[in-house]
Amino acid sequence: MKAAWRGRRRGPAEGETTSPNEGVSLRPMTAADLADVIGLEHELFPGDPWTREMFAEEVSQPPQSRLYLIAEADAGDGAVAASETESGRGAASGPIMAGYAGLMFVPGGMQADVLTIAVRQAYWGQGIGSALLGTLLDAARSRGCTEVFLEVRADNSRAHGLYLRRGFTDLGIRRGYYQPSGMDAIVMRKDLQR
Repeated sequence: MKAAWRGRRRGPAEGETTSPNEGVSLRPMTAADLADVIGLEHELFPGDPWTREMFAEEVSQPPQSRLYLIAEADAGDGAVAASETESGRGAASGPIMAGYAGLMFVPGGMQADVLTIAVRQAYWGQGIGSALLGTLLDAARSRGCTEVFLEVRADNSRAHGLYLRRGFTDLGIRRGYYQPSGMDAIVMRKDLQR
């Protein structure tokens, strides 16, 4: 797969609102997005993907408890062919899903949990993951959350590095967290009050 490379973005400064590169926009995820979301989920996480039912349940949760986002890129950039998406959107046919992310707001609390972030490989290194994460963190701050937690696969150094750059710290390891693969998870926390 050829990547459309528009240059490497420098990560945003602490507290700065993030936005993806030109030609990429973020919007709420809907049930209509699930075919492409599941396709990308299986591509990126073949050992332990979420199911369609899991995503459908998450997206149906009230906005007070969940926030799911889609990053859309201009499909005319040629990074992804129509045959590489479940919906068939791609090539020159309008926006294509470049990634997605989800956040859970802990009921009655001051915490939020990043549940998932994924970026299509053709768009790696373009700031989309950082933009998705920044938007989730901004949403948590705006709801009065003081801290955000997440788990990241111990073998995913790319994502772990992003979270460290964005101010998360390692708290510990959850052995065998990802099933059925049995991969460990690194538990991370970000203090939103700093």
